[in-house]
Amino acid sequence: MGMTITEKILALHAGKDSVGEGDLIEARVDLALANDITAPLAIRVFKDLGAGRVFDPNRIALVQDHFVPNKDIESAQQVKILADFARQHDIRHFFELGESGIEHVILPERGLVAPGDLVIGADSHTCTYGALGAFSAGVGSTDLGVILAIGKIWLRVPGTIKISYRGRLGPWIGGKDLILNTLGRLGVDGAIYKALEFRGEVVRGLSMEDRFTMANMAVEAGAKNGIFEPDEITRAYVEDHSGKKGLYLSSDHDASYQDTLEIDVSGMEPQVALPHSPDNVHPVSHVDPVRIHQVFIGSCTNGRLCDLKVAAELLKGRSVARGTRLIVIPGSPAVYKKAIQEGIIETLLNAGAVIGPPSCGPCLGGHMGVLAEGERAVSTTNRNFVGRMGHPKSEVYLAGPAVAAASAVLGRVGGPEEL
Repeated sequence: MGMTITEKILALHAGKDSVGEGDLIEARVDLALANDITAPLAIRVFKDLGAGRVFDPNRIALVQDHFVPNKDIESAQQVKILADFARQHDIRHFFELGESGIEHVILPERGLVAPGDLVIGADSHTCTYGALGAFSAGVGSTDLGVILAIGKIWLRVPGTIKISYRGRLGPWIGGKDLILNTLGRLGVDGAIYKALEFRGEVVRGLSMEDRFTMANMAVEAGAKNGIFEPDEITRAYVEDHSGKKGLYLSSDHDASYQDTLEIDVSGMEPQVALPHSPDNVHPVSHVDPVRIHQVFIGSCTNGRLCDLKVAAELLKGRSVARGTRLIVIPGSPAVYKKAIQEGIIETLLNAGAVIGPPSCGPCLGGHMGVLAEGERAVSTTNRNFVGRMGHPKSEVYLAGPAVAAASAVLGRVGGPEEL
């Protein structure tokens, strides 16, 4: 019996010829990462273990990205813990404020992840790197603390759900629409501890940015990881960003899948997830045109240059509606700089947007865009649970940058075709 790409990566990192669904393995970790919220607890666990040194200072990434620039004394203390630990252990990939951004944006940009890698992070959206053909998954801070010491992790090999996309994408449809539509079919518990393997003719034509978006939200279906087979688009991205060669694996033709899902994208409208769940998904034309108080474009899901480009294309020559605030946060300094060079930032500012420094920002309801009671937001983030972006009596609608930008102009939920 053949193996899926997920099984092949895990077998290689466990030093085994083959693995199958349900096997328990001890696997070598290529990259361990944590942020300003999750790293302090992991560091405490590391110290409690009595470990003298980290397993490899070149294979750890510490990123300050959630509450930065520091919003209060507590968040400043959190970042100080990271900085002190990084200096003490000579951790190469500690990102200072001026070079830092959203961890899941900057790590691929900096070439720290390559196809075939095994990446573990103390953040649930570590699954983002599956876009590169890596096995990447989130764990708790306690697990990460142990990994900092020994560079290994116990894993149960997940079964795989193969999702194939066919047809032709219409205008304004991107990776966010594909993954929202998929979540609407699977549900938030439809892939618990499974691998989602994204396949098909549509996937082969997707940009890396769209793939990052889709892999990022695999966890919203409960998946352990999301993954794409690396191809020439992947290779071009890796060669442009990394000195790592990578391992270009693919699933065997006789690999065993727990389930398969076929999705025809022809005629698909932009998708919107209504409050309060990422799987409460409807075409934008079926969504009530409720008034919107805030629009947020950014996050590890849609804070890349192409996302800002889509928004600027729709906002050029237009203005944000009165009574609606538009917050845009580039995912990294590189994205921010390129957006300035291409005139994107000027277009967004002329439309009435507020531009924030690279960080997670309002995504988790902690900084630079918290919602008040009764307010509604359209957001390009990945979660819209009760209280996710602020007051428990606020509401969040998830969408791609096209719907977000259109809604900012309209002052209500609406699609780009209305403009």
